Amino acid sequence: MHIITPVYVCGVFSNSTAYQKKLNASLQGSKMGDTAELSWYSLVLYIIGSITVVYYLLRWSWQCWHGFKVFVLSQIWQTDLRTYGQWAVVTGATSGIGRAYAEELAKRGLDIVLISRSEDKLRSVAKEIESRYKRQTHVIQTDFTEGHSIYSAIAKQLEGLEIGILVNNVGMNYIGVLANFLDVPDPDQRITQVINCNTLSVTQMSRLVLPGMLEREKGLIINISSEAASQPQPMLSVYSATKIFVTYFSRCLHAEYSSKGITVQCVVPFVVSTNMTHNVPVNPMVKSAASFAREALNTVGYTSYTSGCLTHALQHFALSIFFPGWLRLSSFCVQRMATFAQSIEPHLKERMAETKNKQD
Repeated sequence: MHIITPVYVCGVFSNSTAYQKKLNASLQGSKMGDTAELSWYSLVLYIIGSITVVYYLLRWSWQCWHGFKVFVLSQIWQTDLRTYGQWAVVTGATSGIGRAYAEELAKRGLDIVLISRSEDKLRSVAKEIESRYKRQTHVIQTDFTEGHSIYSAIAKQLEGLEIGILVNNVGMNYIGVLANFLDVPDPDQRITQVINCNTLSVTQMSRLVLPGMLEREKGLIINISSEAASQPQPMLSVYSATKIFVTYFSRCLHAEYSSKGITVQCVVPFVVSTNMTHNVPVNPMVKSAASFAREALNTVGYTSYTSGCLTHALQHFALSIFFPGWLRLSSFCVQRMATFAQSIEPHLKERMAETKNKQD
């Protein structure tokens, strides 16, 4: 039988109290350690969050300033395009964006070399420019779908001209409606024609005029790409691919020669009312060719890559958010596009028949 004495009770109580103190101290130390660790993690997250916020604020601020400069200030203070040289060369110059660029450049004081396929239309446009703007013109008839053989003749006709500006505008699609790659009519010929017209023309015409520009240490090359190059475009596969070539080629060329006085500007329009778009009616989202060319030329000297006008820049911004590349490449969207293409095909064919005689 154990006898519990007061001394024993006091000892047990004393030991218990000491143990409790040690336990409390241990818990307090653990809490302090956890708090310190938590504070460290919080500090790291705070720093990361702050850097991210500052980065996006700076990025958005720069984009807003860049947009204001390109699309607002450029409409007030335009670059004097005559400083680049006496002559401007425009390909695909008898209709659409090309003709609009030719007329706007003549209006701003440059003589114009018009290059296109139809001699009759070339003569008509040249006569109108000479009459309206009192500028000299020179016409070169050629078919850019024919490949490399045409450029030696073009080079001979450009000899002796002080070419300050080149507008590589000529371009074509392989079919009037949306279609899968293997559904292209007469693919052996048509696909080669699209590649020759959309990519070979840009590289070879740039090769012809760049040496003279480098000698004078000034020049402007404007390459017309397309919004179809901003993301892969199913059912416009060849056209989209050729236009991204134009975009990359332009940006590389600008990087290579900007330090030598040469500006290479890539213009990436959305829908403009032209023969290629079956003369879709002008509306707040669709520019006329004349309006687009005027606004796009105003951006020269402000940017080397542009949508051409504020309306198209806003459409590009909205499309990149609400219709990104991964979505438009999904099988669901491709199927919807195929259905849409079938539904509008009769209407487009009617439009194509109406504008056939206007094709460049």
